Amino acid sequence: QVQLVESGGGSVQAGGSLRLSCAASGRSFSMYTIGWFRQALGKEREFLAAIGWSASSTHYIDSVKGRFTISRDNAKNTVYLQMNSLKPEDTAVYSCAARGGPTLTSKQYDYWGQGTQVTVSS
Repeated sequence: QVQLVESGGGSVQAGGSLRLSCAASGRSFSMYTIGWFRQALGKEREFLAAIGWSASSTHYIDSVKGRFTISRDNAKNTVYLQMNSLKPEDTAVYSCAARGGPTLTSKQYDYWGQGTQVTVSS
């Protein structure tokens, strides 16, 4: 089992950047695929990106490709989401999640963090 805690959210103006962190505790963190999701008010949760065990494999949805970068540091049990060129429509609660399988495109995750709020003003 793994526990996840997100941090790094906040308020930023359009065009700005934020780096979210997902700190994990528990065994075998490096064996988990980690994904980032977001949920805007009144909308369904949206998958954004995922990173595999080795960190060399990543997957993004088209709307964040080129603006967001997912990375991981297994020595620190942490996954990051660097978000650049933020837009007001990026405003949401951002959550990380872990799953045991290697498939980056799967939306089925086993463990979830509580989320961190990101607000982008115009």
